[in-house]
Amino acid sequence: MTHHEHEVEAAIIGGVDTHRDTHTAAVIDGLGRVLGTAEFGADTGGYLALVDWMREFGRLTRVGVEGTGAYGAGLARVLADHGIDTVEVDRPNRRIRRLQGKSDPIDAIAAARTAAAGERAITPKQRDGRVEALRTLRIARRSAITQRADTQRRIKAVVVTAPEDLRARLRHLTDTTLITTCAGLRPDRATAATPATATKIALRTLARRHQQLTIEINELDELLKPLVTVINPTLLAAHGLGIDTAGQLLVTVGDNPHRLRSEAAFAMLCGVAPIPASSGRTIRHRLNRGGDRHANAAVHRIVITRLRWHPPTRAYLQRRTQQGLSKKEIIRCLKRYVAREVYHLITTNPTT
Repeated sequence: MTHHEHEVEAAIIGGVDTHRDTHTAAVIDGLGRVLGTAEFGADTGGYLALVDWMREFGRLTRVGVEGTGAYGAGLARVLADHGIDTVEVDRPNRRIRRLQGKSDPIDAIAAARTAAAGERAITPKQRDGRVEALRTLRIARRSAITQRADTQRRIKAVVVTAPEDLRARLRHLTDTTLITTCAGLRPDRATAATPATATKIALRTLARRHQQLTIEINELDELLKPLVTVINPTLLAAHGLGIDTAGQLLVTVGDNPHRLRSEAAFAMLCGVAPIPASSGRTIRHRLNRGGDRHANAAVHRIVITRLRWHPPTRAYLQRRTQQGLSKKEIIRCLKRYVAREVYHLITTNPTT
């Protein structure tokens, strides 16, 4: 074997800094030496060219990619199709950037070195299964819910400043009746220049928008319920988990739950793992504000539901209260327990 052939067969590691239109790639050897950097288009042709370019330097063992859930999603799929071990890496911290500066090649090299070290690197989610379909539908549903809530707030704001006769008619109505009444208003468009008519037109427009968004939400719910059920029926059977909370936790894990090394890793992902904050003789933990905040909110809703309706959880609250813990501290403990339970339900009944 020639010296050149020996170099070609050497193990190498890649790193990619992703953007909307271009991806910058870097390759390093086993000692961390930079072998090359290059820029490629963020499309199928560019992804394939990137893989071929990296393999020119040797045996590609791993690639670290920034943003596999955003601009790097397409590249991550191509790497997976080629059987290349892919990890998601965080951006370099501020201290490193102050020392080394920032550019796309620098970030790509940092991604490769992070992948080589295995620090701040995780297996990315697969995005080719039912959970990915669930995630996409939930985006549309969450957007509709946010817009509907905003529309309802605007209706009430218009009612507050409406002419007195219209305001007196609407101000004491329940939310449902208010929407129905405003949607049924029949203002005379010929007098739209008057405040009274303009107010009625605005209220009718907002109310009908609210109704349309409700229709969209209901249609999406009809799709989401059977999808969550077929992905993991045992998750829905757990106390306090509904379609929304179960769906969010499935999306947080992804189509490949085996990427999570342990239930402690899942707890960290959900932001419910306590962070050590001890010093000297002081032993304490602080609140974890990291992780997926949507998953954290889902776990919180499960705990609050169980505190109201689940006898074992209520008994735990009473016992820990007698031991001197505050309700906030007890909720933090319960969130950790829920994360452990959900992890085992998901990993013992993997998605397909």
